[in-house]
Amino acid sequence: MSQTQPATYQPGFPPEPNTNNFETESGSAGAFQSAEEKADETRRIRRLQLMMNMVMQVIQQDRSLPVEQASEMVADARRAALAMFPDKALAFDLIFWPRLQRMMRERYRMQ
Repeated sequence: MSQTQPATYQPGFPPEPNTNNFETESGSAGAFQSAEEKADETRRIRRLQLMMNMVMQVIQQDRSLPVEQASEMVADARRAALAMFPDKALAFDLIFWPRLQRMMRERYRMQ
């Protein structure tokens, strides 16, 4: 293995992607973020993770929750995520949307 490749690189396999696309909000300008901007972004990422975990836990655990209310919670969570990260709709759709869809299918036996 050459010294320029990361330790986790395996020939024939692409490098592992960054699965948390919310971290790269500022793109290549991230190197120029102040410490305060980085701290704010970290806080928003953590808040988003907590919010999504809570929404998923409520939907999975509350057996009296109707499907309409669960769908409303999912839509509200998406709106809140996009309010925190306005330019990250694609990242939300790739990271959280499949999880939410799978959870709704499993919980409410939807197709």
